[in-house]
Amino acid sequence: MKSRRCAPLVTAAVVAVLNLFGAAHLSAQGAQPLRLATQELPPYQMIEGDRMTGIAVRRIRCALDRLDISYELYMTTWSEAQLGTQTGRFDGFFVGSSNAARAEFSVSSIPVVSESLAWYLPLNSEIDPNDAKDALRARYGAKFATSKWRYLHRNGYNVVMRPRDADSLLNMLLVGDVDVALEYELIFAHFLGERGLSESQFQKVPFRRQQMGAHFSKRFVEANPLFLKRFNESLQQCLVALQ
Repeated sequence: MKSRRCAPLVTAAVVAVLNLFGAAHLSAQGAQPLRLATQELPPYQMIEGDRMTGIAVRRIRCALDRLDISYELYMTTWSEAQLGTQTGRFDGFFVGSSNAARAEFSVSSIPVVSESLAWYLPLNSEIDPNDAKDALRARYGAKFATSKWRYLHRNGYNVVMRPRDADSLLNMLLVGDVDVALEYELIFAHFLGERGLSESQFQKVPFRRQQMGAHFSKRFVEANPLFLKRFNESLQQCLVALQ
């Protein structure tokens, strides 16, 4: 059946992109589309013109299109994407790393994105963020309420700010509100490029590789026991095709 794509609907800071494909294969959903939420996080998820796009969006779309199901993608805040999945407003969210809190109400797919995390510091900084002794003698920052932000708190780092996005975090580093910023390399490179800056203007200290997947609510997975396996198989094909 020929697909029908609708322009984004903007209401109350939520952007919904609807994609309707033939008969749904979701037993518990019936005629109801699969509802996935995300946040604006260039270059993974973003709005360009009247369309949701980005690396992760293209991969998610590809996997769902191969399954020939109805689905809706919502652009909202990261906290609302996760809370909405907990409460049943959404069937899942993407992309995010796995952690204990998310595992309480959702099940992760195979990685949609695998990305390196790095510490960013001024060129003249003598701080070693991978040295536990420097955890308290510098001011650290990461995007508020993310796994990175929680990691810093959990491991005793001196976290002083609550940036809402990577662009705000970069600005805090530039004006000296934080001494060290923890962010994904591709995301930070995107915002550096928007400001006409380059990574060579900072110290970049590798931290670790992180895998980020789509997280589906346990309620949805239990009602559709074949879905996650089929989605993972479809996504794996898309990861190869979109290389």
